[in-house]
Amino acid sequence: MEGYFIYVANKLDSIRFGPSSGGKLFDLREVKTLSFWRAVSAEFLATMMFVFLGSASAIFDNDKVKISLAFGLAIMAMIQMFGHVSGGHINPAVSIAMAVSMNISVLRAFLYVVAQTIGAIIGAFILKGVTPSAFHGNLAVTNINSALGVTQAQGFGVELLLTFTLVFVIYGTVDANRPNFGSASLAIGLTVAMGHFSAISYTGASMNPARSLGSAVASNSYANHWIYWVGPIAGGVLASVLYKWVFDPYRGVPTMAEGAQTLLQDDSFVAIPRDYFKEGKKENMNASSNL
Repeated sequence: MEGYFIYVANKLDSIRFGPSSGGKLFDLREVKTLSFWRAVSAEFLATMMFVFLGSASAIFDNDKVKISLAFGLAIMAMIQMFGHVSGGHINPAVSIAMAVSMNISVLRAFLYVVAQTIGAIIGAFILKGVTPSAFHGNLAVTNINSALGVTQAQGFGVELLLTFTLVFVIYGTVDANRPNFGSASLAIGLTVAMGHFSAISYTGASMNPARSLGSAVASNSYANHWIYWVGPIAGGVLASVLYKWVFDPYRGVPTMAEGAQTLLQDDSFVAIPRDYFKEGKKENMNASSNL
């Protein structure tokens, strides 16, 4: 609205705080757009690179600090690179959570998950191709630390809580209604690193079904693999439901940009140029001086 002053505060409030239009479960029109397939391709490429970069840090040694930082920095870089294209999910648990909260359509979430899983598998096989064969049996495979007595139930709980935290951070940092403070990619990357620092000794701190699947397929190792699908997805969905319907202070409220766009499409308001008021003030001053 550059160059215009719109005196429509009451009407804008009614638009902004009116009932939500909701989200579409299936929007077949979006598959006909280039931007949709560009986004799907971005999820494929980002997940492939993330799995390669993160998993490579765990091949030759078990330095937990290095691994934690590698995965955190890798996801931060991928979100910075592709976030504006696809949203930078790079994680089936995130895409499914976004579909549950109706931020994206179920169709988009499904194709994102397909792209992410294929990308993760290819990324793991690329890592396998550049890694000496002596290490092919464990290409950063995630598994519960049964040697220390971690049970399947405990591993499930750890993955659920880690992914719950991650997805809640994602919702909080990308909320269009919050002030634009800080970097979303940095906050999310640090959360992934934090998850590794705190729980890598329990489960490997996956928080990402695609990441675990890629390593499992490339290494042909599927022990306790169900934990890395059920746990993260359950945690992501729980975070989605709680943020969207409990903690989101703007639930059902359009953003200011959406309200302004709705207003622009309404024929019942008038946009008045700022100069109108300046000219009116000058005329009043001239009239006063002539008295």
